[in-house]
Amino acid sequence: MQPGFKLDSVLSQGLLDVLIKAGLVATLAIFAFQVFQPFMELMLWSVILAVTLYPVLRWVKARTGLKDGHAATLIVLVVLLVLLAPIYLLATSIGESVDSLAVVLKSGTWSVPAPSRSVAEWPLIGPRLYDFWLAASTSLSDVLRGLLPNLKDTGRMLLGAAASAGGAFVLFIGAIIISGIIMAFGETGTVAAQRIAMRISGEERGKHISALCTATIRAVALGVIGIAFIQMLLIGLGFVVKGVPGAGILALVVLVLGIAQAPASLVTLPVIIYVLSAEGFSAATIAFAIYIFVAGLADNVLKPLLLGRGVDVPMPVVLIGALGGMVVKGIIGLFIGPVILAVTYKLFWQWVDQQVPKMDSPAKPSE
Repeated sequence: MQPGFKLDSVLSQGLLDVLIKAGLVATLAIFAFQVFQPFMELMLWSVILAVTLYPVLRWVKARTGLKDGHAATLIVLVVLLVLLAPIYLLATSIGESVDSLAVVLKSGTWSVPAPSRSVAEWPLIGPRLYDFWLAASTSLSDVLRGLLPNLKDTGRMLLGAAASAGGAFVLFIGAIIISGIIMAFGETGTVAAQRIAMRISGEERGKHISALCTATIRAVALGVIGIAFIQMLLIGLGFVVKGVPGAGILALVVLVLGIAQAPASLVTLPVIIYVLSAEGFSAATIAFAIYIFVAGLADNVLKPLLLGRGVDVPMPVVLIGALGGMVVKGIIGLFIGPVILAVTYKLFWQWVDQQVPKMDSPAKPSE
């Protein structure tokens, strides 16, 4: 046997072994992903919540001296209480409102007041709104009968949205509980994340990338949930001072819209129209309308200030990652998008800054 043929045989056997091992590893990875996929969204939310709330756990430990597990349990209970109490009050309020509406409709005593003539003078929607409102005040049953086909489709859509929201709420509750378990092992998890990052990108970059991911998640949590909470307080305060019916429920809807990155104007504009139509144009109603309109746009000012705070990445990168991530992956994309884009941004510039080693110039011959 010739040496060249033997060398080719050895190389072919080695290549075959590598391909077989790579195929087995790929098969194992695909099967593991399929097994884990049903729980992926739950675990992503759990990790995001754990990273966001871990500074709170350290603060509780410093103030109370509790162990990690006890402090995590306390935080989870408080978060569940804060989350479940408004939901319970909202569901109770909606149930009472539906019962009251059903009683009024059955009695046949409910009627729509006639619109003010000034409604017809509103730009764009004034004439059509005035005609519809006038017809409803004259014969509400005929108007409802004409809208019945549309109301059925809308009802089905609302029921589907309610079912989807209920499933998301249950998943979020489970994520909060699991995040408490993750926080109880926070130090171990931090070391594990750093080891994984160092194994992927090297020891020098690993710790920095791990810290960047953590800071980005917390910055987005502050820039999304914090801004939504501030906007809810500003708008809710205006609703309460003006005496808008259901001010608390409307403020809670503003909070949900803010977290979902939907405009608060979906709530503020109908309320402004309601107040102006019910009380007319006066100094008080105009001041209320201006305040509520400006408060509904507060997120456009606060988001650039808070969204990228504490992150070693330009704010536009975080903002684009949050918005693009939400378009691609929904609410959870708000957190995943900025992390991926921030890490990519840092790795790209580290690659750009790497200097190509220059070859030593040949020594000049001695004269």
